[in-house]
Amino acid sequence: MKALDRIADTLKASMGLDMATVGSSLIERVVRERMAALEIEDDERYLAELITSGAELQRLTELAVVPETWFFRDREAMSAVARMAREKLASMPAGQIRILSLPCSTGEEPYSLAMALFDAGVPASMFRVDAVDIRTRSLEIAADGIYGRNSFRGRDLAFRDAYFTVQDGDWRIDDRVKEQVRFSAGNLLTPDFMRGSAPYDFILCRNVLIYFEREVQLQVVDLLEHLMKDDAYIFVGPAEGGIMLSPRLASAGIPLAFGFRKRLPEDRPVAAAAVAPLPAIMLAPASAPPVPPRPVAAPTRRSAPAAAATTEVHVPQLLLDRARRLADQGDFAQAGELCEQAVREHGASADAFYLMGLIQDAGGDVTAAQRCYRKAVYLQPAHHEALLHLAALLQAQGDVAGAQTMRQRAERAEKAGKPRENAHG
Repeated sequence: MKALDRIADTLKASMGLDMATVGSSLIERVVRERMAALEIEDDERYLAELITSGAELQRLTELAVVPETWFFRDREAMSAVARMAREKLASMPAGQIRILSLPCSTGEEPYSLAMALFDAGVPASMFRVDAVDIRTRSLEIAADGIYGRNSFRGRDLAFRDAYFTVQDGDWRIDDRVKEQVRFSAGNLLTPDFMRGSAPYDFILCRNVLIYFEREVQLQVVDLLEHLMKDDAYIFVGPAEGGIMLSPRLASAGIPLAFGFRKRLPEDRPVAAAAVAPLPAIMLAPASAPPVPPRPVAAPTRRSAPAAAATTEVHVPQLLLDRARRLADQGDFAQAGELCEQAVREHGASADAFYLMGLIQDAGGDVTAAQRCYRKAVYLQPAHHEALLHLAALLQAQGDVAGAQTMRQRAERAEKAGKPRENAHG
């Protein structure tokens, strides 16, 4: 085995970063940068330095982690935490909400959480955010609380006027927000990570699991479960939902938030008969001939009452809504059948194929999931979530170039202001 491969293995054992996921070019680039800084030209010599020096391993880790975050990224998760925290405190007025942001990067996420709770009317004394990251440089930036233009994206920047002051062309976050967040360094993969920590009401661990191989993903999810209270919620990134679904964790059913909770003893898949039938008023008469599948926008060749037009638009969505509820309850088989029924009776739909992909992904059939995601992207090239999930599957299969292409397409779709509504809570 070449020295560079052993260096990559050392980095992977330390922080879980899989070369098959991020690409060998990234690993080689950061290694060469550290070798140049140390004036080392021989790979074997640098490997020896890396193995014997914890400080050098930390420096290499700092370079390998590329922070990419901004304030109120995936705003739905922030809003969900604030709303549920307020509701929970209503029944425990003397309590305090504990929130964990992991990894917290340069602080935009935990500070966003604090601002969201303030906006929801939660007093400072009733919540605390713990923020942990492996990269000490990121923690230094977070502690300073001074941010440039790249940390503020999107159109809704009202929070910047409310919680920041201008300082030398940048923005400095208010002390009242800083005081709610406690930063610390930590590595998810160390045996003693957060050992003995009290459990949390909410955990955000987003956009990090996709960089680990499957065995490490399961190890981290197990750790996070132990850090959750029985009624806690955990939020992950858009491409990580399939990783979280398990016999112990269930979808929280919060649209676009990618939240999960511990399954309760009474959680059971709901039988198909228990689901309310579709409203009869929305269905075509039983005697009507079947309508051949066609795009919704296709012109009709015969006149029809307004109610008939409403039927063609709404019945597929009702089927998908039922499928979504069943999938959230763990009844993947029935949910998949409803998706197939929607496609069979009302034509191909990007949302239907995306939901089918999520169902297959949760069931462990990655080949079928990938096929469904590709169909969704074919029908809707800017389907943001389908692109991200497809990227995650390609990464897991070692197709780094394909995964990068899908992520770039998803980023372009998001920047164009056309994110698709997630079809699954």
